Amino acid sequence: MAKISKNRKAVMAKYNPEKEYSLDEAAKILKDITFTKFDSSVDVDIRLGVDPKKSDQMVRGVVSLPHGLGKVVRVLVLCTPDKQQEAKDSGADHVGLDDYITKIEGGWTDIDVIICTPTVMAKVGRLGKVLGPRGLMPNPKSGTVTLEVGKAVKDVKAGKVDFKIDKQSIIHASVGKASFTADKIRDNISELINTVARLKPASAKGDYFRSITISTTMSPGVAIDKSSIAGI
Repeated sequence: MAKISKNRKAVMAKYNPEKEYSLDEAAKILKDITFTKFDSSVDVDIRLGVDPKKSDQMVRGVVSLPHGLGKVVRVLVLCTPDKQQEAKDSGADHVGLDDYITKIEGGWTDIDVIICTPTVMAKVGRLGKVLGPRGLMPNPKSGTVTLEVGKAVKDVKAGKVDFKIDKQSIIHASVGKASFTADKIRDNISELINTVARLKPASAKGDYFRSITISTTMSPGVAIDKSSIAGI
C-alpha cells in the first residue's frame, strides 16, 4: 500500500472531498490545504449544462476580477505606428507589428496576451496556427481586437480574464493566488461565477450550473454548494 504523505494526511483532516461547501468555507479551506512552496494559482472549474457543439450555446466572455490575478501579465500590442505610443504609455511590455509577426512565425510566444487593432488583423490572421492552440489569438469578443489599445492594456494588466467553455462544457479559469486572503479569493470567484450566470444562453435547458470546483496548483478540488452563491 502506498504511504500517505504528511501533507496528504493534513489535507484529509481539514475537509471532506465528498462534501459541497459554501463559497466562503471553500475559500478558507483552499488556503488550509495548499502546501506548495511557491505561490500557487487559484483555479475554478465550472461545468455547464450547455452543448458547445451548438453555436447558440457557446458560452464565452470576459471578467474583470476585483482583486486582480496577483501576477504580472505580459502584453504584446500589434498595431500601426500611430497607436504605438498609446500602447507603451499604458504599460504594454512589447509594441510593434511586422518585427513581432516575424518573431511569432519563428515560434516566439513569450507573452500572456496579445492585443491588436482591427486594421492589422489581416496580418495577424496568418498567425492563427501558432497562436490559436496557445489561446493567444486576439478576438473582438474578448476585447483584444480594439482601437482603444490603451484601455485594453490597462484592463488586462488589472486582472481582466477571458474565458470560454471547452468541448466538455467546462470553463477553466485562474482567479488569483493562494497568497490572497480568503475574502479576496471569494470575491474573485463570485465575480467570475456571476458573469457566467449573466451569459446563460436562452436555448439552454435544465440546470445551467452543473458543478463548481475550486483548487490550487497541486491541491485537491473543493466542491462548491451552488445554492450558497446569490444570483445563480
